[in-house]
Amino acid sequence: MQDFSGKPEDDLGEDSPATSIKVGTLVVGYDAPEARPDARALAVEMPVNVVYGTVPYAVMMLTPADLEDFAYGFSLTEGVIETPDEIRGVAVEPGEGGLRLLVDLAPGRLREHLARKRAISGRTGCGVCGIEDLSALPIARTRSGKGPQVTLAAIQTALTALSDRQILNRETRAVHAAGWAGLDGTLVAVREDVGRHNALDKCIGALLRRGVRPDEGFLVITSRCSFEMAEKAATLGASVLVAISAPTSLAIERARCHDMTLCAIARSDTLTVFSGRERLLLAGEGG
Repeated sequence: MQDFSGKPEDDLGEDSPATSIKVGTLVVGYDAPEARPDARALAVEMPVNVVYGTVPYAVMMLTPADLEDFAYGFSLTEGVIETPDEIRGVAVEPGEGGLRLLVDLAPGRLREHLARKRAISGRTGCGVCGIEDLSALPIARTRSGKGPQVTLAAIQTALTALSDRQILNRETRAVHAAGWAGLDGTLVAVREDVGRHNALDKCIGALLRRGVRPDEGFLVITSRCSFEMAEKAATLGASVLVAISAPTSLAIERARCHDMTLCAIARSDTLTVFSGRERLLLAGEGG
């Protein structure tokens, strides 16, 4: 597969906001007699108003990069669209105190969307604010087919490469990443954001826009795995999700509901399998 995980796309052209800023600081040692001047790169966090048609839908706190990818991934995982061709175009424009992400939906899809009642006032990547009843918690459609088997060697390869592809995090140490790896473990997409949900939506959007099939690889994320991370992965149709941090109880429940392989607490030498062991090929096991 083509590698499309290079530097972030420039959504606003030459006037695109920076993804990091450098600020002056003072470093104070507990036993030092005086402070030492220093400089620190910080990740930019910016409110982005997602608008469908002319109707605002959500204000999300985002790193201002790969916003078109975010529009596609967020629209899919929010249930606003079912296929990428239901988005006719995406535009980004300056807004009061942030940005406006204008998503042009196909007419039929826009009518269906406007009939739904949903309001999100965004924290960083929050995706359940505005839901009024527990029964309204999102649940993805069941994936068709069992999905591919993945070797532990491929997972190890992806995890090893992931840190090198986190360009913004290497600079700021303050953002999450979500990546898509081929079945051999080669990372073909990596997206970063201050919000873990946003990073995953951006990665999913990148896959949608390029027509990558969910049976061609697996997802890796640098954060803990909450129920919504599992739901977003299931909405894409991914059958394997690997998280560096631990999952929550509801994430495991949802992974099992979707027959998804969920691996977490993934380190360079070990990982913990919470569901879907049959989809993993250990060393010495045949395909």
